[in-house]
Amino acid sequence: MRVGQGYDAHRFGVSGSADSIRLGGIDVPCDREIIAHSDGDVIIHALCDALFGAAGLGDIGQHFPDSDPEYKDADSTGLLRETVLRLEQLSFRVMNTDITLIAQIPAIALHRDEMRVAIADLLGIKQADVNIKATTTEGMGFIGRKEGLAALAMVLIE
Repeated sequence: MRVGQGYDAHRFGVSGSADSIRLGGIDVPCDREIIAHSDGDVIIHALCDALFGAAGLGDIGQHFPDSDPEYKDADSTGLLRETVLRLEQLSFRVMNTDITLIAQIPAIALHRDEMRVAIADLLGIKQADVNIKATTTEGMGFIGRKEGLAALAMVLIE
């Protein structure tokens, strides 16, 4: 059994046409956009980092560098699929994950179960083995000022 942890953060931009952002592999209503090389899904990025870390394979930036045009505007669910495939090639399998979104906006309570289903499917585990929670920073820092958001992920693999 091996444990990994991951973290990701992105800043928000304001777009007159933004109506959602990608979080946990789904679209979540939000009047901001995420500024990122890929789709900016902080939950999926933190999860990839945690998986690579648990397997001793470095971090997401080593595998999917933001300097590589191949990953420009990439769908992060594809990155997670590739991450899981790389772990499976080394005979690792995911046991469970615990994820925390740190954000003032958007609220995810209505979307949590859909995220859990999407992530469980991507990891090849049961929905019961995916936990997602959220917290704010009580108005403190860049997250509290609604300038961005972050996520933490923990995984157990064997």
